[in-house]
Amino acid sequence: MAKNQFYGYWRIVEMEMWDKEFIDAEVPGYIEFNAHEMGLFQFGYVRGSMDCRFSKKDNKDFVEFSWEGNDEMDPALGRGFASIEVDVLIGRLFIHEGDDSEFKAIRKKNKN
Repeated sequence: MAKNQFYGYWRIVEMEMWDKEFIDAEVPGYIEFNAHEMGLFQFGYVRGSMDCRFSKKDNKDFVEFSWEGNDEMDPALGRGFASIEVDVLIGRLFIHEGDDSEFKAIRKKNKN
C-alpha cells in the first residue's frame, strides 16, 4: 500500500481570511497529519486536534476532518477538507458558528 500523501508537516503560507502576520502570530502556522488518521493545526490564536478521513474524490487524494481545540483560549470546534494540487495542500477550514477560510500550505520536513 502506498504511503498517504498527506502524512507529515505542512506550513500554512496563505489564508483567505487572515494575513501572514496573523497566521504566524504565536508559531509559524501549520497543519500536520499522522498515520493514526489524526492531526494537529495552529494558525494565529486558533489551534486544534483533527480526526481525519482520507479518500479519493474526483480521482484526487482528499481529506475531510473534524476538529476541536480553542480560539483565543475559548473552546472551539469545526470541520475542514483539503486536497493536494501540484505539491500544495489547498483546503478550507471552518470554525463552528464562526469564520471559515481557504488555506494553502507547503510540505516541510519538520516544524523548524
